[in-house]
Amino acid sequence: MHDGDDDRDDDRILSRGREILRAEGDAVLAAAAALDGAFCRAVRLVERCTGSVVVTGIGKAGLVARKISATLASTGMPSHFLHPAEAMHGDLGALRGDDVVLALSQSGETEEITRLLPHLAARHVPIVALTARPDSALGRAAAVVVPTGNVREACGLGLAPSTSTALLLALGDALALVTSSRRQFTPADFAARHPGGSLGRQLMLVEDAMRPLAECRLAAADETVRAVFARPLPARRTGAVMVVDEGGQLAGIFTDSDLARLFERRRDELLDAAIGQVMTSRPTIVPVGTRLRDAVAILETRRLSELPVVDADNAAVGLLDVVDLVGLVPHESIHLPRSRQQAA
Repeated sequence: MHDGDDDRDDDRILSRGREILRAEGDAVLAAAAALDGAFCRAVRLVERCTGSVVVTGIGKAGLVARKISATLASTGMPSHFLHPAEAMHGDLGALRGDDVVLALSQSGETEEITRLLPHLAARHVPIVALTARPDSALGRAAAVVVPTGNVREACGLGLAPSTSTALLLALGDALALVTSSRRQFTPADFAARHPGGSLGRQLMLVEDAMRPLAECRLAAADETVRAVFARPLPARRTGAVMVVDEGGQLAGIFTDSDLARLFERRRDELLDAAIGQVMTSRPTIVPVGTRLRDAVAILETRRLSELPVVDADNAAVGLLDVVDLVGLVPHESIHLPRSRQQAA
């Protein structure tokens, strides 16, 4: 195939890809415009649920249901997925009277779902239905129907679930996230549910990643620079000395870059001066309880290597060193600093 043929083929591929994305996007936008009181009732039903939101669906809708259940669980609402076929073989035992079922079926007549409906009614478990047809078997059995509307699938045959599943997913996310906000789900709650992976690490607090005071280099303001640097280093080397007063309050910081500048400017005599004379007296700090991702943003924007951590009384409690953060936060969030803390 010649280059010109490749270019024309690329144009066709891109045109079709854009057409599919627009079709799915248009369906989601239309659903957003059509949201009405039914969505409000669904949110309130889920919000007031004292048990679990049990999400069910089959086929592609089942895969979407699993994702919606995961979103609900991660944003503060107890939730699990119920396979409608497995439910008929014992898994109905997982349902409790204080649960709410969120059922996904574009047609509302999916056999596995309709077989489940009498058993949900017998247990008096309310149903929120995401379906195109409020008059379907699922729609009639539901306490609330959030209609998806009749959509044309984006596949060339108009058959493969694509636009409909994108719409189900978007509506499920909207339901989960609106409920989460109304339940006043906090960043701390989110962090407690995401302890692993890069997301969990970003939600760590600075005290979870800092070097504790016992592993930091400390000095009194009246000690000489020479005396401070003549002392043995901690087990993990750091390029910063935190200068503290008798009460442990942070008075300033002196970095190895500050030391290098003394040599560059041929100010060797200052090696025997009090470190308090050459330190940065108002260093950038972060308080205990700061999210690690926010501290990393400070290190990045201010091009720092070290960041003292202080308590409510401005007492030094530890030090964040950029070297320790490699691997704790996404790679793109860590950049080598241009300079260390220094006085203006």
